[in-house]
Amino acid sequence: MIILIICLLVAVIVTLIVYNIHIQKKIESFQNLNERINNLSVLQDFMKLTGEDDSVDNKLRRMNDIVIERYDIKYSTIVVFDGSEYVIKASNVDPKHHETLLNLHNEEIFQDSVNTATPKYLTIENENEKLPYQKAEMGRAKSAMFFPLYIDNIYIGYWIMESGQMHAFDRTDTTIIEVVKDNIISVLKTVAYQDTIENIDKIDKTTELHSAEYLYGKAKNIMDGYPTSAVCMFRIANIEKINEEFGRQTGTDVLEETAKIVRQRMAKEYIFVRYMGPRFVIVFSGVEE
Repeated sequence: MIILIICLLVAVIVTLIVYNIHIQKKIESFQNLNERINNLSVLQDFMKLTGEDDSVDNKLRRMNDIVIERYDIKYSTIVVFDGSEYVIKASNVDPKHHETLLNLHNEEIFQDSVNTATPKYLTIENENEKLPYQKAEMGRAKSAMFFPLYIDNIYIGYWIMESGQMHAFDRTDTTIIEVVKDNIISVLKTVAYQDTIENIDKIDKTTELHSAEYLYGKAKNIMDGYPTSAVCMFRIANIEKINEEFGRQTGTDVLEETAKIVRQRMAKEYIFVRYMGPRFVIVFSGVEE
């Protein structure tokens, strides 16, 4: 009788073990499905963000916010090398720590990661330690994952996510994080042209007006805020004759005075630029032709 009871108990235990394994596999499968759905949702948000009429910096900040929210990351910072210096494009870390974050490429712990384009995972083992790159901010971050960013094999900066807990990323699926990193790179690559347009705009020294490139960058965002606008181009027709008869300085004075008179008589919502040479453009925002 006892043997029969023991056999029944063993059978019940084995059945429960098999059932638990089956349930665990279903849970893992469900989690994987949720992760895929979440990744797809994040990618869709990134694509939508890329196509919106907004500045490059705002897009990157909003993208960083999406990453922090969707992947439950404590801190996330995107640093880009603009050709002359490293610039923080997006971060939710207190500005007093930005100097440290801007110099991670100089830290020996990350140099091999940058050179080999491989991620680096750091964590402390007890509360009295601090991460190697930290200066005076011990306790803010206790684990971190560092990702160098490359576009077409050209190093452009890095992304670092940090946590206030030790071993926070031990069980992180690196394939998911790689997807996030690739999405960050895609956004950086997509908005590169937009960034060029926004930053190519210059102020003309003679007239103190924006150059023509302003129309394709920030001015476009202003115009898009109105249902309709009218664009007018005018030219000082006799500028060549003025230069010839009275000298170039007089011609420059005419350009300067013309711009000054027009600017003084314009409504503040209108856009006035020196288009090219003696040509000027006025955008009458919110006005029909």
